[in-house]
Amino acid sequence: MKKYTFTLLLALLPLLSVAAKPSYKITFIAEGNKDSVLYMGFYLAQYKYFCDTAYNNGKGKFVFEGNQELDPGLYYITNNSDRFVEFAVYHEKPFFTLRTDNDNWKLGMSAKGSHENEVFFNFNRANESLYQDLISASKTMDSAEFHDVYAPAQRLRLDSVRLGFIRQYPDCMLSRMMMATKDVEVPTELPDGTPMSYRERYDWLMAHFFDNVPLDDPFILRTPKEVFYDRVMEYVDKRMNRMPPEMICPLLDSMIDRSKPAPVVYRWLILNMTNHFLQSKVMVYDEVYVHLVQRYFATGEVTGLAPSVIDEQIERATKWDRLLVGKVAPELILFDTNHHAASLHRMPGRYTLLLFWSPTCGHCREIIPEVYKVYERYADSLNLSAFAILTEPDDQTVVKWKKFLADHHMSHPYWIDLNGGEANVDWREVYDVTTTPQIYLIDNRDHKFVAKKLSADILETILQAIIKNNE
Repeated sequence: MKKYTFTLLLALLPLLSVAAKPSYKITFIAEGNKDSVLYMGFYLAQYKYFCDTAYNNGKGKFVFEGNQELDPGLYYITNNSDRFVEFAVYHEKPFFTLRTDNDNWKLGMSAKGSHENEVFFNFNRANESLYQDLISASKTMDSAEFHDVYAPAQRLRLDSVRLGFIRQYPDCMLSRMMMATKDVEVPTELPDGTPMSYRERYDWLMAHFFDNVPLDDPFILRTPKEVFYDRVMEYVDKRMNRMPPEMICPLLDSMIDRSKPAPVVYRWLILNMTNHFLQSKVMVYDEVYVHLVQRYFATGEVTGLAPSVIDEQIERATKWDRLLVGKVAPELILFDTNHHAASLHRMPGRYTLLLFWSPTCGHCREIIPEVYKVYERYADSLNLSAFAILTEPDDQTVVKWKKFLADHHMSHPYWIDLNGGEANVDWREVYDVTTTPQIYLIDNRDHKFVAKKLSADILETILQAIIKNNE
């Protein structure tokens, strides 16, 4: 009886905690508001989420209150229709009152108990006033005068308001948000006055890209996508475009390491960069994924995930590590359609195309015939062979497989079709064959991967490049 009583008391603890002092209380007043309910939400990287609701007391007063801590960042209140206003939760305790003119929430906002939000709303009023003047002038002024004279001058005034606010309130969250969207100014000269080369300027930019972005402050994660998420993705997708893995990895590490004082940002960057390169279609970027997993997952740097999720990432990275471009392809020995053994490491020719596919895979049925056509065009000129493995070697699929080969006239003497039912190793495990088709190009001299993740178009481009290099 005592055992079950104790268990029941433990189960009641979360319920008892509800009566504790709230962690936040935000009162929103818009006299005359007729909405029955309003919603409070927050930004998180590229997304927005609702986190609380409040009901009208009949006089336009809404109270958002809860026991969960509000993480620093930009929040908003909306009726989920035509009304929307943002506010900050930063260095002050989230116990304050927001009051507004119900006819214009944005311009009518004031704050009691929050200096951070009072200066935030003052800026919004000044900025919105200039912006509305710009919109009004665009409708009434001569087009040439507006575009050539008024609009540039008004934008300078808008920039002046922003810069003035940043100078006056440098530690305000809004100032730090606006600075985060500002590009760093890349120098044109070295300290000794020597002009910088294009490469030197590019290297400087990559090293200083986040100088204006406070990655070490947890609020930055809970901001609109233009402030944080877009900056990160610009760095990764645009600035790192066409970079080799050996350059990308240290740059990613530097970016992630900057965020370490803010654990939520640190964790987000690790998880999202790992997933980003896991999904990459660029064949050599598998190496970046492997690096991230080995550095952050295998060393225990990632927290808050189930052990099974971490183990899954480590297991995948371990497999991918031996399948990277430049690594030796694991040996495979299987039987062809005539039950003759064939070895991957003893294939004839200069290069071997390694394929995992099945006629029951819709994607394979589209891609494999196209790949075969490319293969036929280059087989003789490049001394190219093929090692094509059936991934579903059951009796019914074998019949479909042989019919598919005959129907598509796939009968080149150095294109060898192999039944995956018997092999020297578990090729699914060794080659991480979880989806099909999977296509590799191997150099027969050293058995190393030349390329992977191949389509017909990419294969042809690579083969043409090999021919050009051999000329």
